[in-house]
Amino acid sequence: MTYRTGQKRIKYNSVFVFLFLSAFLLSHFFLVADIHASGVAQVKIDMAIGPIAVKIISKSIDRAITEERELLIIELNTPGGLATSMRLICQDLLNADIPVCVYVAPSGARAASAGLFIAYSAHIAAMAPGTNIGAAHVVSMGGGGGGGGGAGQMDSVMSEKVQNDAVAYITSIAKQRNRNIEWAKRAVLESVSIDAQAALDSNIIDILASDINDLLAQINGLEIPLGDASVVLDVSDDDVEEYPLRFKDRFLKVITDPTIAFILFNLGWLGLMIELYNPGAVLPGVVGVICIILAFFAFQQLPINYAGLALIIFAVVLFVLEIKVVSHGVLAVGGVVSMFLGSVMLIDSPAPYLQISMTVIITTVLLISAFFLFVLYFALKAHKRKVTTGAEGLIGAVGEIRAGGTVFVSGELWKADNASDLEVGVQVTVVAIENMRLKVAPR
Repeated sequence: MTYRTGQKRIKYNSVFVFLFLSAFLLSHFFLVADIHASGVAQVKIDMAIGPIAVKIISKSIDRAITEERELLIIELNTPGGLATSMRLICQDLLNADIPVCVYVAPSGARAASAGLFIAYSAHIAAMAPGTNIGAAHVVSMGGGGGGGGGAGQMDSVMSEKVQNDAVAYITSIAKQRNRNIEWAKRAVLESVSIDAQAALDSNIIDILASDINDLLAQINGLEIPLGDASVVLDVSDDDVEEYPLRFKDRFLKVITDPTIAFILFNLGWLGLMIELYNPGAVLPGVVGVICIILAFFAFQQLPINYAGLALIIFAVVLFVLEIKVVSHGVLAVGGVVSMFLGSVMLIDSPAPYLQISMTVIITTVLLISAFFLFVLYFALKAHKRKVTTGAEGLIGAVGEIRAGGTVFVSGELWKADNASDLEVGVQVTVVAIENMRLKVAPR
């Protein structure tokens, strides 16, 4: 009876779980099916142009197309970024199946370097008062190439090739979007920049709008070419839905900041070292591994100078050797110098937005140096401490002469070469030990 009752209970529970899962999946289906939404979508890009920005813009375009949006507005504020990322974004904009407006806003924002290429690639280019655009002179980017990126050193031949490539690229974009070609060339070759009103007067942008509502009012009724066809925008009464950045994207944006990546890397190897010197601590090791992995992910998105990275690793080796091999501070000083030089050289770009804060570099080097000097102090102190265990620990110990030429010391009886010359009960001091026999002297 109990067995059958249990069977019924299992059966009813199974039915309940099945119904619950069915309801959940059906509700999810209806939510997914009801994703079509008219109107205008907006996404804000307030960062350097890199893989994260590419991902955000690409997903926003795909989502806007899926939801059958009439227009996607990219509110842009960027100092520039990676050439490869910029080209990927431009490709997405040039081939988008939905009208896209790049709006440089709010006041005080800029579309510098890579931002110029992105604004030129949009169906509609707009700016808010108090913004600027341009300064797209091409420089190297840690091996990533030119085109609206950071800077490094190139020889004259390579520089000319990269400049010509960037000029040809911005020219082709300007022709496709019917924008000022000559000024775009100057922005690349001479790094000129221009304010919003002048950009409107020079056919660099299409709209000068104080805010989103003003922008929508001005572009309402515009005919936008899309491939072989065209669409007329009807956005006068549309609400603007902002696509918020997902937690994942916000998190990746934070850790790919050069200063944050630098701090994560140093925290990582410090945590691993603490774990190695204190096996079983667990927490430092776990945190260290996580920080190291995040740091190397960030380094993949940044123009890393591997000579700088090697100097930092070499500094760690020198600090460890200083603890193991007493060099009277020579290795420690070398570690400090190597750490500082490696930190300064770590990012292969003079672009300000890609630099590690010098304050953070100096603070980090000083703290790490202080940490290892602290460890070194106690290591040296331990080396100088008198040996208290083993045979060597008996030297200097006080004992007492016993019968048969033995000495009672440290709770044990030892044979002593000269114990027979002394009277039983005399207090002696161990002065040497050889072949497991003591040499003692009266106190």
